[in-house]
Amino acid sequence: MSAVLEAPRSPRQVVGAYVALTKPRVIELLLITTIPAMLLAQHGLPPLWLIACTLTGGTLAAGSANALNCFVDADIDSVMKRTAARPLAHNAIPPRNALIFGVVLGIVSFAFLWIFVNLMSAAFAVATILFYIFVYTLVLKRRTSQNIIWGGMAGCMPVIIGWSAVTGTVEWPALVMFGVIFFWTPPHTWALAMKFKEDYARAGVPMLPVVATAQQVTRQIVIYSWITVVCTLALAPVTSWIYVAVAALSGVWFAVFAHKLHNVVRRGGSTNTMKFFHMSNLYLMLVFCGLAVDAVVGLPVLGWPF
Repeated sequence: MSAVLEAPRSPRQVVGAYVALTKPRVIELLLITTIPAMLLAQHGLPPLWLIACTLTGGTLAAGSANALNCFVDADIDSVMKRTAARPLAHNAIPPRNALIFGVVLGIVSFAFLWIFVNLMSAAFAVATILFYIFVYTLVLKRRTSQNIIWGGMAGCMPVIIGWSAVTGTVEWPALVMFGVIFFWTPPHTWALAMKFKEDYARAGVPMLPVVATAQQVTRQIVIYSWITVVCTLALAPVTSWIYVAVAALSGVWFAVFAHKLHNVVRRGGSTNTMKFFHMSNLYLMLVFCGLAVDAVVGLPVLGWPF
């Protein structure tokens, strides 16, 4: 366990600690997927106030889930080098305060989305928080190597929330976008877990790289990467050649990178899995930025081939 540190004294340190509880860098990625989903749902630019309110409510919900995750996982975070700087891992915030903070953020997110967006989006936000904490954090994370596959569903929900904010419904393109993030999450996370394999093993978290060989892990990364690429192309009927070109080209790049990673491991060479981790972030950003540009430009959609 890490040494007990003195709690921060200055207001700036206190505020910084509470902000850190929400994991701002994780929230950034969620917002990147929400806006394109809203643009596609609108087939153009939705009212700016609606985008702002959806992003605000989504940020509050994600912050709530992350803060509660830090509360539940404080014991794990304190023994992992990667997470030792988190507020609860070094006692920068009392656990009770972190719990209250996370719950309040969740309540505020629900109320905000219900008042300024719609009840469906608010309900999806709360369902996401509950799933992330009670299904992923408390059940899956510590019990199965399949944890991130199913637990990653929480990270897919921003596209559903964004789509429902615009339309008040959930239609098949939203489910396809959900699928893109669902299949992208395992290879993205496994690459990180390969780098911090010893961390996870020390904390008793059975991430796939802890319980499987590097070759087995990278083989799964290749499989999930290709499924992700195919899933992105399933949006072709509701997009134009702009998105399809971006999705296809960036998808080939993504899949080839996954193959290179697997081949290096298979030959017994040293791997830089963090390079794939960061590259996968860029890939997802390219796909969703391509989707956003396509929706705003408004060229004729390719439609169904039959």
